[in-house]
Amino acid sequence: MPEFSEDVMGVVTERIEDRFQMPLADLRRAVQAAPQANPDATSVVHWYGLLAETQDALDTAEDALVEALGTHPGELDDAAMELAHQVNAAVTARDGRVMVVNYLLDPLAPGKRGPGVWRGAGPAARRAPALPTSAPALPGERGIPTRGVTR
Repeated sequence: MPEFSEDVMGVVTERIEDRFQMPLADLRRAVQAAPQANPDATSVVHWYGLLAETQDALDTAEDALVEALGTHPGELDDAAMELAHQVNAAVTARDGRVMVVNYLLDPLAPGKRGPGVWRGAGPAARRAPALPTSAPALPGERGIPTRGVTR
């Protein structure tokens, strides 16, 4: 299981480094020195730190579960089930934080004001009605008589 966690953290780290064009360690130092200089970088570094903490907790929970499973082969006892639940909760938390970091790295994510995003449209585009305001056209009379009805 550690290989998967290293892959997740490696992919996220690579995306951060690509986005800010510098190694993560340098980015962390830059944010620590001047957190107001780039709010996007500050947010990403903060959430990456939370992600790393969650990944450490997941690794610890997985190790404890593997150890418990190794000592108690067969049916899972309550302690092993509790460890399995802790692993599931840690995976959920880790995945949620990965999603936050991915959102922060995506300039075109929904709700952001980037080029081509609907919120970035000009004022005239935003003033257009959300729904059609004219009355719908009524359907014309059908040329085919309804079955059983004569004219």
